[in-house]
Amino acid sequence: MYSWFNPSSSGVYADLGNANAAEMQRKSRLASEISRAIKARRLTQEDAAALLCIDQSKVSRITRGQFRGISEAKLQELVARLGHDVKIVIGPVLRRAGKIELQFA
Repeated sequence: MYSWFNPSSSGVYADLGNANAAEMQRKSRLASEISRAIKARRLTQEDAAALLCIDQSKVSRITRGQFRGISEAKLQELVARLGHDVKIVIGPVLRRAGKIELQFA
C-alpha cells in the first residue's frame, strides 16, 4: 500500500512510474527556466512567441508545464533564444551507463 511518508525516488516522474522519467524531469526544468526567463524579461506571450519563433499557444502550454510533444532539443533551443548559454558536456564515466544532467547558473 502506498503511503504519503514513503521515500521519494529521484523525481515526480519516476514516482509516477514514467518510463522516461529522467528525460521528463530535464524537460520540466527547461520549461520552468523558459517560463522564469519570460517573466524576468516581462515579455507577453505574444512577444515571447515572436522572439522564440513559435506559436503563442505553444508558449502558453510550455509556461503551464505542458511540454509533451516538444523535444528536449527544442526546449534547449528556446532557452538559448532567451539569452542563456546551453552547454552539453560529454565525458567518460566510471559506471556502466552515463547520465544526462542539467545545471542552471
